[in-house]
Amino acid sequence: MFIKRIGIDLGTANTLVHLPNRGIVINEPSVVAISKIDKAILAVGDEAKEMLGRTPDTIVAQRPLKDGVIADYKTTEAMLRYFISKAIGGFRIFRPEVMVSVPAGITSTEKRAVIDATMAAGAKAAYIIKEPIAAAIGANVPIGSASGHMIIDMGGGTSEMAVISLGGIVANTSVRVAGNKFDLATSGYIRKKYNLAIGERTAEEIKIKVGSALFLEKKLTTDIRGRDMITGLPRMISISSDDITNAIQEELEEIITALKSVLQDTPPELSADVMDKGMVLAGGSSLLRNIDKLFSQATGVPAYVADDPLLCVARGTGIALDNLESYKRSILATK
Repeated sequence: MFIKRIGIDLGTANTLVHLPNRGIVINEPSVVAISKIDKAILAVGDEAKEMLGRTPDTIVAQRPLKDGVIADYKTTEAMLRYFISKAIGGFRIFRPEVMVSVPAGITSTEKRAVIDATMAAGAKAAYIIKEPIAAAIGANVPIGSASGHMIIDMGGGTSEMAVISLGGIVANTSVRVAGNKFDLATSGYIRKKYNLAIGERTAEEIKIKVGSALFLEKKLTTDIRGRDMITGLPRMISISSDDITNAIQEELEEIITALKSVLQDTPPELSADVMDKGMVLAGGSSLLRNIDKLFSQATGVPAYVADDPLLCVARGTGIALDNLESYKRSILATK
């Protein structure tokens, strides 16, 4: 089977690859392990994430994307090449057409970097689609209709919110606050309150296990291990969901402020549609407990988490690539 088209959700935290008729074939962390000695790529994806915070001086495990955009061009290119080869096999006769999803708030320079990296990684043609559009398509929102639909895509690096009508974005904003900032806030809070230093992976695990956007009536608790900031020795403590809720208050406030600004910029006719249909939440960070309830309380607009929120952007990117003609107005740049 000759695969000519690939959809890629190039995320700060995870990269997902969608193939026609096969769906999502790759869902791996956007992490690359590099040798400091000769700059060789040692591992990508799952294997590289295992190395985060555990590497010797000669190896560095890093995320080449920061806040949804390319922070390290060469490493991103190597990562894209790895994912494309893994998805369609090392031996290929045709160079595939590749569509990559990018944050809606991306600059033209950042957009060019994504296109260039995709072409350098082996694509015949590179297309760009804005993440809110891709997320809406993947969540089965009828974006082509003449009514307003609001989508909130919260990933690892950015939270994007947009009101979409007739296949285009009417009002949108993008804040560089999402899952990774929640993790940083969690580790900072635990360091301050409990004098315990924890790593990035531990902070993420706690957030998934007990994290909640609202205080829970029935608290969840979990045990965590880290390094005591005073004695320097390993120590184990028990923390509750309330700790995480307290830790991420500022980050949630920033997202809510952005959300309100989009609703304020939305034309009245479309505002009525959004009120009627509610907001659709996609992306990995929308899996945080009660985040839909928090948004509803803050704005007065109903909020729903899409089915398989993690896969919405990748699925939407694949669908848009399969139906290029239909989604022409929604697709940004080609080369």
